[in-house]
Order: sequence, then C-alpha cells, then structure tokens
Amino acid sequence: MRTASMVLGIIGAVFGIIAGIMAMVVGGIGSAFGASGSDQVTGLGWGAVFASIVGLVGAILVKNYAKVAGILMLIGGIAGIICVSYFYILPGILLIIPGIMSLFVKAKAPQESSQSM
Repeated sequence: MRTASMVLGIIGAVFGIIAGIMAMVVGGIGSAFGASGSDQVTGLGWGAVFASIVGLVGAILVKNYAKVAGILMLIGGIAGIICVSYFYILPGILLIIPGIMSLFVKAKAPQESSQSM
C-alpha cells in the first residue's frame, strides 16, 4: 500500500505543479488585460506550487515515515485546493487519498521463518 501511496502522491504533486502554473498563466493574462485581482491569482498560483512541493516531499517520504508523509500530503492537498480551487481538484484528490491511506494503513509485520526439524 505504501507504493500505491507514493505513486499517487507523486502523480498528484506533478499535476498540482501544472495546476499552479496554469493559475499563474491565467493571472498573468488577466494582469496583461488590466483585470483587477489578477495579481492575487498569480500569488495563489505560487501558493499552489508550494503546496504541491510539500505533497511531493510527503510522497517521497512515505516509504520510511508513513505518518509524517501522510500529514504532508494532506496539508499539500488541502492547501492547494484552498489556493486555486477548481484548478486543483484532481491534484487535491490525488494527494488527499494517499495521505489518508498513509495515516491509517498499518505496515506489514515481518514474518518469522520457522523450520521444522
């Protein structure tokens, strides 16, 4: 399950970086046309990229530190949704689900090998 959490987290983080860049593009286009509030959209795009990087760090750490990684992926997913809302729906889902999986799925207990004589 940790491998699935890692893969979903990495995919979600990559899509989140793309969503943050798209929000910055929309803010830049709005700024070029003189729309009010477009600088705020660009700033929130940067926030979404930062949230995606936090989620990526969590996805990388999931093999060794599952609880910490789960918290980081949850923070990244929720913060990205707060920053750019609709741009971040898919990445948010792809970061929140493995974050929950990392928090609640227990690691396999090592099996003892017993040989009968």
